[in-house]
Amino acid sequence: VQLQASGGGLVQAGGSLRLSCAASGRTFSSYGMGWFRQAPGKEREFVAGISWSGGLTYYADSAKGRFTISRDNAKTTVYLQMNSLKPEDTAVYYCAAKLRPGLVRIVDEYDYWGQGTLVTVSS
Repeated sequence: VQLQASGGGLVQAGGSLRLSCAASGRTFSSYGMGWFRQAPGKEREFVAGISWSGGLTYYADSAKGRFTISRDNAKTTVYLQMNSLKPEDTAVYYCAAKLRPGLVRIVDEYDYWGQGTLVTVSS
């Protein structure tokens, strides 16, 4: 599976962005998907995850109520809608795919990673 993230950019605090992650391969619907982010000088952290069917979603506390993860298996794409953005959301955002169920918050559980897209939130 190859992943291509897009949709990052510069936005003012309180604004919104929608990230997309396009996947290649016909097995996309077999993978759980996740979004992670990494700010300068910090470790990569979990943001949101979604099961292969889209029926289960998971969020970091920092994302709950503001971010929404979704997927379209027909388009082999996963999305992250981010609203009410804050300066502390500034980071490179990565999408990732995992075949094994469970442990969606763990970086090392993911098998494939996209290249990342930069989100900058100005105050």
